[in-house]
Amino acid sequence: MKKRVLPILALSVFPGALFAQNLTGNWQGTLNAGRELRVIFKITQDGLAPPKGTFYSIDQPGPGMAVGNISIQSGTVKLPIPGIGGSFEGKLNSEGNVMTGNWTQGPSPLPLILTRATQTSAWTIPEPPPPPKAMAADANPTFEVATVKPSVPDRPGKAIQVRPGQFITINTTLSDLISFVYGMHPKQIIGAPEWVDTDKFDITGKPDGEGQPNGNQWKTMVEKLLADRFALKFHRDKKELSVFALSPGKGPNKLTPSTGDPNGLPGLFFRGLGNLPARNATMKDFVGVLQGSVLDRPVVDQTGITGRYDFELKWTPDETQFPGLGGGAKAAAAAAEKGDAPPDLFTAVQQQLGLKLESTKAPAEVFVIDKVQKPTEN
Repeated sequence: MKKRVLPILALSVFPGALFAQNLTGNWQGTLNAGRELRVIFKITQDGLAPPKGTFYSIDQPGPGMAVGNISIQSGTVKLPIPGIGGSFEGKLNSEGNVMTGNWTQGPSPLPLILTRATQTSAWTIPEPPPPPKAMAADANPTFEVATVKPSVPDRPGKAIQVRPGQFITINTTLSDLISFVYGMHPKQIIGAPEWVDTDKFDITGKPDGEGQPNGNQWKTMVEKLLADRFALKFHRDKKELSVFALSPGKGPNKLTPSTGDPNGLPGLFFRGLGNLPARNATMKDFVGVLQGSVLDRPVVDQTGITGRYDFELKWTPDETQFPGLGGGAKAAAAAAEKGDAPPDLFTAVQQQLGLKLESTKAPAEVFVIDKVQKPTEN
């Protein structure tokens, strides 16, 4: 059975929701997800403020995660966890001390019973592991060692990963790397030879300084690598382009503030075409994924929303989306065949995030390549 990752959750409520039932306390239960996992929801409430909480999977190491909007209706408690695409939904008993329901994270719900713990029955919540030592904020790192080699032909997939003390890419083009560092859609890159979009490389790099770099420091190292190994030189310009604009919706947004490291990298990993859980992500990160993997033109952020958020977006892709993976037509057909197809992308952004995504024309920055060459030998 596929392992399910169960991190920490911070809870909020729908505006105007009524919480006549007091949920404060530690709610604990055992989830059988291929192995037994003990989980705890620690829920608190300050006066009339919305309840908040933290979710622990005490048999698994790792940090926590914010949860989305919590609601109670007719005794049914709903706790969505947008950052991992999971949720708990359970019925509260008349005594108010047991929730009987299901954990859902994928196609097959798993039964889960949560019991409000007493002082003597409460499980011990382990101390979180210490965070890795951070690189000095004013450090200007370079890759001490970096290898750049052609990717294995016909290997599927594409990835840019950060591990403790290591940067790794698989099947990435120079266009992908420019997008990672500078936030550019391929249509914003001008003057590039054909191989920039077609030749794929695997890169491994080790920083020259001590401590774990933050997101901007990783990008600084890749920027230097592009100048050194690809001899990349460029200048910026402005041009009116056909774009998609992400802007505020009519009401408040439905994004959940993240409890993750404000200087850390976001987690945006597709669980399939049209299924995107996001952790610790800014709006800039989100539009970067939309324009880098999903849409066929640049996406500009006009939301004015700052900070980092957890959310989940599910939609049925059309044939124009996911061009690097042959389009989303197959995913759309499969969802329609099941009869449970989620809405299209634009409707999903509005309904699930409280934002608006629309096609328009707007001045956009372009990345004009003056010089570039295939990478030098390691």
